[in-house]
This record gives sequence, structure tokens and C-alpha cells, in this order.
Amino acid sequence: MCLAIIASNVLTHWPLIVVANRDELHSRPTLAASPWPDVEGVLGGRDLSAGGTWLGFTTRGRFALLTNYREPGQHDLQAPSRGHLTDGFLRGEQTPQSYAVDLVRHAQDYNGFNLMIGDSSGLWYCSNRSGTSVQQVRDGVVGISNASLNTPWPKLTRTQQAISNHLAQVGQSQTPSAERLFEVMQDTRSASLDELPDTGIGPERERLLGSPFIKNERYGTRCTTLIMQRLDGMVLFHEKRYGANGMENGESIWTIDTKIQQFSSGSERFNL
Repeated sequence: MCLAIIASNVLTHWPLIVVANRDELHSRPTLAASPWPDVEGVLGGRDLSAGGTWLGFTTRGRFALLTNYREPGQHDLQAPSRGHLTDGFLRGEQTPQSYAVDLVRHAQDYNGFNLMIGDSSGLWYCSNRSGTSVQQVRDGVVGISNASLNTPWPKLTRTQQAISNHLAQVGQSQTPSAERLFEVMQDTRSASLDELPDTGIGPERERLLGSPFIKNERYGTRCTTLIMQRLDGMVLFHEKRYGANGMENGESIWTIDTKIQQFSSGSERFNL
């Protein structure tokens, strides 16, 4: 992922809401979000180039999300794939805290990353570029882009605030609008150059990467994913996919019942 907003225990009836954009080369081979055939109970997209996934959810209620840390000139081609960090948690049995603490021991083997993992016990954040390598994520609306948790890049603060505003308007008795949450993440506006971070990639690329949704022929937002977990354990997993210049080219909608640990196609059980 390159931009993710996570709302944890903001709404009583929807304890976890995640909306995230994955930005990548359009030529990079990828599988759409679906149940994995080689392991029971895991759903997510798959990177066919280096392996692993950027975002996944399981029938046991395990959740994992990964973003790369932007640090031009420091990419080690021999480092293991960061996508295996999410893969390992989704397949495993460790608690989020235990997995994150164990990961810290060899986190420097990887290129820069941010990892968000969780289950019914809570959410944990882990990074090999943050001053605090492991921390429990407090209730509220948080955001990750290609810097540490809640680093106030314009595209992060804009989407974080828009989603916070929507959830506040919805209140405790209503259901968040999937349409509105997708709309927030499809914002193609970039900030002015003096507002953008200087991450060493040059002003033109800072502008390109400065919008929540990136439209470009070669590199851009490949998918937007919405995850909404209801208090009764039902989970909506909705992925919209895009090709060059932001052209829509497919979607996947799944329901995950964490009580009976089962997937089903579609969202009829949510009445969204």
C-alpha cells in the first residue's frame, strides 16, 4: 500500500474500518483479491513478482497491511520481499504484539517498511524506520503513507480528516457510506510544492505522488480496498482495481464471517 487510513473503535457497530490505496507500476503482475488456494482462510491480493501481499484479512479475524518507506537510493535489491511480512502474520498463530516484537530482531534485513497487524486483541504498528519500532495503535483514526505512522503529508492529512468527518457525520447509529469512503481515496489533487515533503525524488515526482489517487500511464494507483468489520464479526472486503491513467478494470467483493470462519462472494449480508 501507499496510503491507508484505519479507524479503530470509532464507531461502536463498526470497530474496524480500513480504506487504502496501492500504488505500483502498472506492469507489475498481480492477482486480484480472493481467497488463497494454498492456505485456508486467507483473503487478499497477491504480488506475483516478489511474493506476499500488501493487504489481507482472514476468517479468524487477522488483519495485515504493509506500506513501503520512501528512501530513494537506499533500496537493497538483495533484501527479502517485504510482502512476506504480511503473509507471515496472516498465515500464522502469533498474537500481533508477539509477531511485531519478534520481527524487530531481524527487521533491518528488509528495505524500509511500515506494518500494521491486528486481530480481536487490537492493532499493532511495526516499522524498521520509525523511532518507535513497535507500538500498540490507540483507538481513533490513524494514517500511514510512505513515512512513519501519522506523518502529516498533505495527502494523508486530507484523507484522514475527510474520513474522520464522514464517520462523525454518520454517528453511532448509522452505517458508513462505502461510496463516500471510496470517493475520499479517489482524490487526484496534489498539494502545492511548498506543502509537499522533500523526500529526495525531485519536485515533479513529489507532485505526482502527492495526490491520494495517482493517475499515470506507467505508475499509479492499482487498487483501492475497503475493509469494514461489523461488531457481529462480519467483514466486508471490497477491492476496486485500476489500469493505466486510473481506468477502472475490475472489482472484487467478499464477505468474511469470522464467527463460522467462512468466505462468501458479494455483500448482500450487509445491505450497504
